[in-house]
Amino acid sequence: FNSSDWRGDLLGDDQRWVYGVPPPGNANFAWVQHFLHHLAPMGLAGFVLANGSMSSNQSGEGEIRKAIIEADLVDCMVVLPGQLFYSTPIPVCLWFLARNKKNGRFRDRRGETLFIDARKLGTMIDRVHRELTDDDLAQIAGTYHAWRGDKDAGQYEDVLGFCKAANLDEVRKHGHVLTPGRYVGAEAAEDDGEPFEDKMKRLIATLREQQAEAAKLDAAIAANLKELGYGR
Repeated sequence: FNSSDWRGDLLGDDQRWVYGVPPPGNANFAWVQHFLHHLAPMGLAGFVLANGSMSSNQSGEGEIRKAIIEADLVDCMVVLPGQLFYSTPIPVCLWFLARNKKNGRFRDRRGETLFIDARKLGTMIDRVHRELTDDDLAQIAGTYHAWRGDKDAGQYEDVLGFCKAANLDEVRKHGHVLTPGRYVGAEAAEDDGEPFEDKMKRLIATLREQQAEAAKLDAAIAANLKELGYGR
C-alpha cells in the first residue's frame, strides 16, 4: 500500500477506474478499484490498506471513496493496532467489500456498514512488536460474521468502543470518512464506586505527601552538592 511509483500517469483512461481516477502519487485506490473490477457478481473481497485510505481527501481520493460508499460496496471496516509488522510500525486497516449485500448467502445488509475498532487488542511480544492472539482474531471475525448473519454465529450487538453497525446516512454525516473510531464511540469508564469528593481528598493528600518527599530529596541533593564544593 501507499505505493508512489506505480506509473498511474500512464493509466488515466483505464476501464477499472469506475469510481474515479486514482492519483499517480498513491496507488491505494487503484488497488481498491482493481479488486472491485475483478469481483464476481456475488463476490466478497478483503484486503489491507494504510489507515490514511479511510479518511484521505488528497488528490481526489476522498471523492473516489465517497463514490464507492454511495455505491454501497463497503461491507466492513476494521482498524488494527500498530506494531503488528516487522517491516513497518505503520498501523493498518482491513477493508471488506461486497458486490451485492443481498446475495442470499447472508442477511440483507444493504445500506449498512460494520465498523470495528480493534486498536486495543493484541499483546506485546517484545518491546516493539504486537501480536493478535487467537482470541483476538476470533473476536474480530466473530463480530463480523454475527453482523452479516452467518449461520450459528450468534446475535450481533453494538459494543461501545469496539463495534458499530452504521447506516449510509450516518456515514454521510461523517463526510464519507470510514475511520471506525468516529462511529463506535468511547468505551465507558469503569466506575470504582468511590464518591468524587472522597477521591479528590485522597488524591490531594497523596499529592501533598509526594510534594513533601520531593522537598526532602531536594534538600538531600543540595547538601550532597555542598559537601562536594558545589553548594552555595
